[in-house]
This record gives sequence, structure tokens and C-alpha cells, in this order.
Amino acid sequence: MLHAKRRMRYPGWLLAGVLLLLILTGCSSGEGSTPQAAALPNFIFIITDDQRFDMMGNMNPLLHTPHMDRLAAEGVRFENAFVTTSICAASRASLLTGTVERTHQFTFNTPPLSRAMTDQSYAQLMRAAGYRTGFIGKFGMVVEPGAVDSMFDAFIPLNRNPYFKPQDDGSTRHLTDITGDEAIAFLRAQPPDQPFMLSVSFNAPHAEDSDERQYIWPTAMDSLYAEVVIPDPPLSDPAFFEALPAFLKDSEINMNRFRWFWRFDAPDKAKRMTKGYFRMISGVDAVIGRIRDALEEQGLAENTLLLLMGDNGYFLGERGYAGKWLPYEPSIRVPLLVFDPRPGSSRAGLRPTAMALNIDVAPTVLDLAGITIPSTMQGRSLVPLLRGEQPEDWRTDFFVEHLMEHKQIVKHEGVRGHRYKYARYFELDPVYEELYDLDADPLETQNLATDPAHAEILASLRLRCDELRDGYGGPYVRDPNAVSAMPP
Repeated sequence: MLHAKRRMRYPGWLLAGVLLLLILTGCSSGEGSTPQAAALPNFIFIITDDQRFDMMGNMNPLLHTPHMDRLAAEGVRFENAFVTTSICAASRASLLTGTVERTHQFTFNTPPLSRAMTDQSYAQLMRAAGYRTGFIGKFGMVVEPGAVDSMFDAFIPLNRNPYFKPQDDGSTRHLTDITGDEAIAFLRAQPPDQPFMLSVSFNAPHAEDSDERQYIWPTAMDSLYAEVVIPDPPLSDPAFFEALPAFLKDSEINMNRFRWFWRFDAPDKAKRMTKGYFRMISGVDAVIGRIRDALEEQGLAENTLLLLMGDNGYFLGERGYAGKWLPYEPSIRVPLLVFDPRPGSSRAGLRPTAMALNIDVAPTVLDLAGITIPSTMQGRSLVPLLRGEQPEDWRTDFFVEHLMEHKQIVKHEGVRGHRYKYARYFELDPVYEELYDLDADPLETQNLATDPAHAEILASLRLRCDELRDGYGGPYVRDPNAVSAMPP
């Protein structure tokens, strides 16, 4: 159920007196005329699940995503946006708290995200500042008792399995469309004298692993992509897979390879699955269009910022893989769009190349709302980049990690810089390291970790990885009570 705060009623003579005072002081029109609450921007934060950076029409002409493309054209598209951990639970906790996994210590099969973290989340801080806060869709986290009620005025969790939900009239409706319905209901219940922050968190385009079809799209998308020819993905030649070390090839210890057999182990099957993934993204795109229409209908469009980010990247057969989890580019690189409709607030069509991270979302929305960013947040406000500026001290690299306890997901930590990427699988004996020159080898096919010519770079990145790791919480210590379970 959506909750709206009770509006106070005032005598007519008092309202008339206030209006007369505003007129006499010259504040009834022009700059400064809007009450403080109304002047504060509204926010809709759209989160997609398993949508990687190039899965939009503005990046890939095979995709039909006119509403995402419109956001990119009218707003800012970050060309180098990443997650610091490529799995939904940890990444969504990073989005909420502005901290990396090593710091917030939440992923699947860990204790709940602590109150110390949620109390410093953007949702909690914005609600305390007077925002009406809502969350609709896939939450993807477990938090301590009372945290949800403290963060959100309206909390409507929606989960897949199945994607098609039975309705009261006996019909079924796709979860993506239901998510849009609830978002629009939130907007229609919005008090005119209060700003809002709404997270709309889609389950799509995440596969439904328990269904042999894997990708379950809204029926309105049935005919979409019927005539599209799906090319083979990069690195799909078996030779690339065979060149990998044994532990990255063995499906018994590598979930990416294990799930490849579910989706991409035959050419026709792979193309059918890829079209299903595309249709799910287009289904989300259609709902974004509905939400924007609702903003117009409610008179909210001119003061509502829209942000879109994927919670992690995704393999579509590249390298012989399906899924995410690993430190390669398709797994960690995601879309990030920010559209600010207010005049002069951002530059339409801007394409910043500076590194933007999932941990930057929380400080960015706080900054835009005029709320002090807590010192606990490790990300940075993207506001300067939205205005076409880049601070001289902007990051030149970032820490990437994956710490989930699972026998088929090997843990790793590393550093991704502008040119070089370093990763180490630190629980293996001996530790296995990777080093890639992203300028010369953007597909990450040549591991330079054993190349004597790169020994100095390797040593430098080892030290940098240690530095970042220790600053975020120190070496990983296995929880003896942790259990291994199938990740979503």
C-alpha cells in the first residue's frame, strides 16, 4: 500500500495574507518564487537487472529502446560506468549506501545489511530531509528489522518466478508491467507540496533460471526482433575458451560456464536466447515511456530527474560464458544515464569518459538534493561531470571484487584503471593473476601477468590493489558459518 503524508489545512484568511505578503515583497513571480519544498528536485532512479553497458539502442542498433535512447539524447550518458562487484545483492547494497562490498559486507548468504549502513543510505537521509521515498520492484537485499520502514514511505517488493503474475480477473500480467503500474500509482498519489525520491527496480532482463525458456518477456514484445539477424558475440570461437586456465573452464567450479549450457551451447539456441534477452530490455523500455507520460500527466516532469543504471553487466556467450561475477568488461561495465530537465542543470547529449561507479549514485542524488554527503560514503558526486566539468583529482582507477561464498564462483579482487586491469583469484594456491592492456587488447584476450616486459606494471598494480583493499576493510576473511547456495 502506498502512504501519503497527511496535508495540513489552513484558514483561508491566513493563506490570503501569505499571498499578499509575497506579492508585496516581490517574491510572487520570477526567481525565488517557488517554495523551498517545491524547488527541490524530484528523483526517479531506474535500476535494471543484468543489463550491460552496450544493451541500448544508442549503443547497439539491434536494440529497440527509444525511451532509453531519448534519456541519453536529452541527458548525460556515462561512457565508462562500472559496478565494483558484479552481482545484484552486493551491487544494490553499494547503490544504496555508496560503499563497496568489502565495506558494507553484504552479498548472498551473509548477515543482513547492517543498520549502521542503512541509516546512512541515500533513502534514509532523503526521507529525513523531507522527501517522500519509495521503492518498487526487486529489492535484492536483506536488511535488519525496521530498516525498510525507516528508509521508505512506500515499499512494494516485486520478485520474479514467475514473471507472469495471476490477476484478480483470471488473466496474467508481466512483472515488468506490474512494476510500471505501481510506479505510476506512486506518482498519482504524490502530494503537491513534497519532493519525492522513487526507486523503480526491475527484475528484467534477468533470466528465469527455473524455466527452460530462460528469458520471459511481456507478450507485447512477441514479434519484436523476429527478423533481426543476431551475430555471433565476440570471443565466441571455442579457441578463446580453450585458452583459459583450467579453473575458468571447468563448469563444476565456474558458474559462467555451467549456465552457458543452459543458454548458448548451440547456435540457434544462442540466437533465440539473445532475442529473448533483447525483448526483456525492450519491455523495460516501454515501461519507462509510460512512467515519463505519467510524469507529464501529473505536472511533475519539469522538476523530476531520471537516473538509469544496471546492477551488473552480463555475458551473452562471450568467452563461452553466461552470467556475470567475473572481472571482465562485459560483467562489470553497465549503462548509466542521468536526465535533469531543469534549465541549465546539465548538458544534453554529454558523454563523459571519466569513470563513474555504482557507489557514486548515492552521493550524487544527495548532492543534487542539497543534502550533506556522509563521510561514510566512498563514492563521489557526479554533479561536476553532469555539468561538463571534471575535477583534476577525479579517480583514475577503482577497486573491483567478488566475495560471495559459492563453490562455482571463485573470489577475486583487483584494480581497473584507464589502460590496465589487474585481477587476482586470491583463494587459489598458487594465486592466479590476470593483467590486461585495455588499449591494445580491449577484449582481454592476452593475459600479460607472466610477461617479463610488464613485470613493473604488474608489481605496481599489486601494490595498488593492496592499498585499495586495505582502505576498504582489509584482506578477506572467510566466515566459517557461510553457506553456499545457487546465486540468482
